[in-house]
Amino acid sequence: MKAALSIRQTAAFAALAVLFFSASALAHELRPAYLELREEKPGQFSVLWKTPMRGEVRLALAPEFSGVAIALTPITTHTSPGAAIQQWTLRAPALRGQTIRIRGLERTMIDAFIRVEFADGTKCVQRLTGREPSATIPMRQSGWSVAGVYLKLGVQHILSGADHVLFVLGLLLIVKDRWTLLKTITAFTVAHSLTLGVTTLGYAHAPVVPLNAAIALSILFLGPEIVRSWRGETSFTIRNPWVVAFVFGLLHGFGFASALTGAGLPRTDLPLALLSFNVGVEAGQLSLVGLVLLLERSFRILEICWPRWAQALPGYTVGSLGAYWTIQRVAILLGGAR
Repeated sequence: MKAALSIRQTAAFAALAVLFFSASALAHELRPAYLELREEKPGQFSVLWKTPMRGEVRLALAPEFSGVAIALTPITTHTSPGAAIQQWTLRAPALRGQTIRIRGLERTMIDAFIRVEFADGTKCVQRLTGREPSATIPMRQSGWSVAGVYLKLGVQHILSGADHVLFVLGLLLIVKDRWTLLKTITAFTVAHSLTLGVTTLGYAHAPVVPLNAAIALSILFLGPEIVRSWRGETSFTIRNPWVVAFVFGLLHGFGFASALTGAGLPRTDLPLALLSFNVGVEAGQLSLVGLVLLLERSFRILEICWPRWAQALPGYTVGSLGAYWTIQRVAILLGGAR
């Protein structure tokens, strides 16, 4: 006999898609590259170039300029946790209108932020990706354009971060009705917005490596709860998923903040960046939930019924990936502590 799928069943099949993106999740743990040019004198800029590192190896990335850009001082290099930082002074008499390209970015899966601050107080922010490794410095950039850069980053971070996506889908596997869904998503949103805000503004801090391990543990925690729900059993989490969403949402908020502040963005950009980035995260999250609801409606109309084993598979998938990431990230944590 055919039966319509519930929200949980629909989310279960959506969760399987995360398997195809699990390999890319590790790549997105790297923080973005960051290039800052600050005009000290007319046509003369102090340069800060921050490049992510894999272990002890710096990624082979370098900024290139389409016009005149001459180094006036030797490049000094030092390292900080997870990044190599280079500084020098650059002469670029006509930087506006030039195209800046990050050589080697097309061979990676990370982003690169470019921030230029001119002596007259104007500034511009650009976000480069592997698909678009170059950008033109505009003559003048509006506040809306700057906000759009961070909004896109928020959407990209939630949708391309397999651990965040899997946690949200794991919650949907436990939710039994629309009212509970609303409370759960609202609790997760409020929680990660709180920690995103306090961390970005400098009032709190969470080390990246232990944080990543804790986020993986939050996914592992959901695995057994999903299986219990599928079996018709109950627990505190199944009865009150919004409580779990709020508690673990605090952790995920630290993760979102790491994506925003990891590039070393100046504090003058943070209020605008915080608002725009959080709006982007919410937009990405709501689009994910909306997709699940649309699939549910489609499957109800089509009266599709999946085999019992297929309905159980997503719960074990969430738990297995959570266990894998937890073990992997704890190993990295213990390795770094030696």
